[in-house]
This record gives sequence, C-alpha cells and structure tokens, in this order.
Amino acid sequence: MCVVTESDDAPGGLRDYGGESGDARVARRRAALIDAALDMLSESEPGAVTVRGICARASLTPRYFYESFENADTLVGAAFDMIIEQIADRALAGFNAGSSARGKVVGAVEAIVDVIEGDPRKGRVIFSDTLRSPVLVRKRLEMLKIFTELTFQSAPAVANVSGGQQTLAAAHFQVGGLGRLLASWTEGLIDLDRPALVDICVRMLLPESRAADASGARLS
Repeated sequence: MCVVTESDDAPGGLRDYGGESGDARVARRRAALIDAALDMLSESEPGAVTVRGICARASLTPRYFYESFENADTLVGAAFDMIIEQIADRALAGFNAGSSARGKVVGAVEAIVDVIEGDPRKGRVIFSDTLRSPVLVRKRLEMLKIFTELTFQSAPAVANVSGGQQTLAAAHFQVGGLGRLLASWTEGLIDLDRPALVDICVRMLLPESRAADASGARLS
C-alpha cells in the first residue's frame, strides 16, 4: 500500500505542489476520505468506521485525515450530508423543471433514483436499516425533517390537500412511503427496473394516479 505523504508545510499557508494548489490538494484528500467512508459503510457486513481503517482505505496518513475531520463520526456525518445535499439539489431542480403536477413529481423521483442508482453506496448509506451507527440514526432523522419541510412546500401542487395540518400529514406520508420503498429497492427486496420503480413511486405520490388506477380496475 502506498501512503500519500506530500508536504504542505510552507510559511504563510499551503504551497503549490506538483502544479496543484494547497487548497485543491486538501479538497482532493477530503473527497478521497469521504469516498473511502462510503466504501466501508456500504460493505455487505460493515464494521466500525475508524480513522485508521479510513486512512488505510484512502492511502493517506492520519495527518491528512485530521486536516479535514475531527474524528471518524464527523467524517461519516460529512459523507451523509454530501449525499443529502446532492439528492435535495437534483430533486428540487427536477421538480421545478416540471410543467405539471405529474411532471414535477416524475422529475423529482427520477433525480433521486438517478443518484442512488448511479452510486448504490449512497442509497445504502442513507436508507439501509442495517447501518445503525448513532451518527447515521441522527442524520436520518435530520434528513426526514429536511425532506418533510421541502415536501410540505410542494405538496399543495401535487396532492389534493387543503393546507395546514393536512399538508403536513401528506408531506410525512409521502416522505416516509417514498423512503421506505427506495430503501427496500436499495436492499434488493423489490425487484423492479428503473422505469418501473419511478412509475410506482409517482403513482403512489399522486392521488389522481391512484384514483385512476382504481377506476380502471373497476372498469376492467
């Protein structure tokens, strides 16, 4: 194993090294540590995430770990936050790009699925019930609160609710149901391809879609 030991010591701050600025090197090493954490957390039988284990996985010395993170828990939290920020940004963009209620929901769901399908580690970290570290438990509660607040703002545009507590109840229902479905898909408990997964998510999130399905079933 090759452990990176490039020097950043320089009067007045980080110096350029090999044509790369000091800030760029710090950012690169931070990204490598987060990537290593995602690897370790998404293993079939994840163990405790330790500074030593992360550094070995990232081929970096502890010195470079501590330039970005206080301890292993702060790294795990940063990895989780990175995923949530990515999902929130893409889902909001997909929602805003839609010109109809269905288009908004499809855009948001497709964006979320794209993130967790593009890097299954991310889906496992934010959804898998087998990862029960105190940091992830706390972060998931924060995630539910954030997405419920976002959904509370968008629910009137896609759900037949009158506002206030009805909208809040709808937001909790949508976030909880969607999260559980994506968790089961991530864990391999549901065997659906991407289009089928997006379709069932949209149908469950839109009341008129469920009503149309029920009407069609009665007519058939």
